[in-house]
Amino acid sequence: MKKFFKLLVALLLIGTPLFAQPARIIGKWYTIDEDGNKKSIVHIYKAPGGNYEGKIEILLTGDPERRCINCTGSKQNVKIKGMVVVTAMKEDGEKLSGGKILDPANGKEYNCTMSLDKKSGNLKVRGSLDKSGIIGRNQTWIRSANQ
Repeated sequence: MKKFFKLLVALLLIGTPLFAQPARIIGKWYTIDEDGNKKSIVHIYKAPGGNYEGKIEILLTGDPERRCINCTGSKQNVKIKGMVVVTAMKEDGEKLSGGKILDPANGKEYNCTMSLDKKSGNLKVRGSLDKSGIIGRNQTWIRSANQ
């Protein structure tokens, strides 16, 4: 019984960081462009259905009231500020995956994965054309102090 209890405690201590990782992604993040400039603040949150989503809260460049002129469907000509651009992300071990991310600049939607960089604490975001993530690009988002 004593060995069982020690094993149970060890498993809980080892497993806790693995399960806590996606929850640490929740919060507000600066999106960063290729030149290292902050473009917007996106709030990542757990939606009522259990998936994770991300909404643009603040636009830091250009007209803050601009609309998504390149978007199609229900997001066409919608204000970018307040738009949900990350959808249907699911916990996948230490990361979020299986969802989509919208680039309002070109109106295109990409497959998405997100994970925390263990050294820096920054959010690694990968948007890809294929579900396996081979054809795509990475961005690094920095946590906003305004949580």
